Amino acid sequence: MVTNGNPDRPGSADWSQTAEPENLPAAVLWDMDGTLVDTEPYWIETEYALAAEYGGTWSEAHAMNLVGSDLLESGRYIREHMPLPLEPEEIVERLLDGVVARVSDEVPWRPGARELLLTLGEAGVRCALVTMSYERFVAPILAQLPPETFRVIVTGDQVEFGKPHPEPYLTAAAALGVRPEDCVAIEDSNTGAKSAEAAGCTVLVVENHVPVLDGPRRVFRDSLVGLAAADLGRLRLP
Repeated sequence: MVTNGNPDRPGSADWSQTAEPENLPAAVLWDMDGTLVDTEPYWIETEYALAAEYGGTWSEAHAMNLVGSDLLESGRYIREHMPLPLEPEEIVERLLDGVVARVSDEVPWRPGARELLLTLGEAGVRCALVTMSYERFVAPILAQLPPETFRVIVTGDQVEFGKPHPEPYLTAAAALGVRPEDCVAIEDSNTGAKSAEAAGCTVLVVENHVPVLDGPRRVFRDSLVGLAAADLGRLRLP
């Protein structure tokens, strides 16, 4: 039995019913960091290590400001606020070095994420991964999943404009040959939710490290645990 969302919060869904099979979403578009896997602690640890190496300063507030952001934008932010005597591109590569090493040792899956991916595959619902991380960080995570779990993969180094711009989600939907309005995106941050919402997707928000604001195309749930493909189909907004 799927538990209900919070009925007191705008955008919360009533999860006591399920959709008919013909109402399945055309595709499900997944954010990665904080949604599929909880790698934010890895990023934050690496940021603090960089600050210590160069004698800079960092804070939890600065780290939270970067959640869901384009990596190059994060590099610019770190260069200014840490600060670092490195170019943004160099900062991104240093961050990736640290996080890829951690992920190669252990992938911290979010509760219910792999199970939902499995049920979507069994129902014939295609999935895309829409992340602002770069391809070399995504690779060790995908290696832990069955082949073609994601039919399309959009990474931050493949788009001109990253989240919160709609380009990443528009790119994923176009590659799948579906309308964004017929898709459900799963996100954990304001930055990502804004991107998916602007593209026209219905956005299922599962908050993690940062609170997410209400929005016209956003529905909220505490966890992905117990969700099935039909539940996501019922969420789509006109």
